[in-house]
Amino acid sequence: MQNILLVGGTGKTGRRIARHLQAAGHPVRTASRTGGDIPFDLADTSTWAPALDGVTAAYMVEPDLRTDVDHDARIPRLVAEAVDAGVRRLVLLSAYGVGEADDSHPLKAAERAVRRSGVDWTILRPDWFSQNFSEGPWLQGIRTATLSLPTGDGRTPFVDAEDIAEVAASALTEDRHGGRTYQLTGPRAIGFGEAADLIGRATGRVVRHVDVDPEVFTERQISFGVPADVARLLTGLLVAVRSGRGATVADGVERALARPPRTFEDYVAETAAAGHWS
Repeated sequence: MQNILLVGGTGKTGRRIARHLQAAGHPVRTASRTGGDIPFDLADTSTWAPALDGVTAAYMVEPDLRTDVDHDARIPRLVAEAVDAGVRRLVLLSAYGVGEADDSHPLKAAERAVRRSGVDWTILRPDWFSQNFSEGPWLQGIRTATLSLPTGDGRTPFVDAEDIAEVAASALTEDRHGGRTYQLTGPRAIGFGEAADLIGRATGRVVRHVDVDPEVFTERQISFGVPADVARLLTGLLVAVRSGRGATVADGVERALARPPRTFEDYVAETAAAGHWS
């Protein structure tokens, strides 16, 4: 039996991974700043050793993408400390497109450290989460019936966080994922307008997508308290969807799990039935 640490274990993917692992009988330790089994903060190295004690496999995520953060001192340093503590399997949640990004991308250092760790590793690069519409940054737009994003008619293959969690749980417990990088997407690319329509039909309301100017979107995010560099990064990712660079469907879920990924329609039906948009 492996002792498994989930950094960010109360988050969108972490809590789902914990549920999969616990259902399979694996010992799991969720680590987060609040609400986890053990206090953990990437910015506070004194919390690392207690979280890593006795752990043989670890799931890692970098939640802070600000450019003024020293990312070399976070996940890369945690990877080194984890290996020294006896961790022999690492699974990193990265992001779609990191492979093509330049070295300034905040997740580049994390991926490099995992690959050079000397232990079994798997990297997950998911596309936009379907759950962003129900428990993330787009929920308010769904609730107010107007989703304002600078994506135009661009399409993207939203991936279900449940699929990400299942892939991660498998990678944390099975040997066959060692040395693999999985691009995780849904089965087809759809536009934000279609996504809004599907959610609207499922909830019995009119929900629409409104394209906004990228600069206007960036300034709006900053006014909401998002750091300026993070707002610009987010805008750039959404503009990539607008320009057609985010429409590629990948086979990572199928390669990892030997089944197709869940559809956006399945996600919408389940989420509506659970009352998350009520």
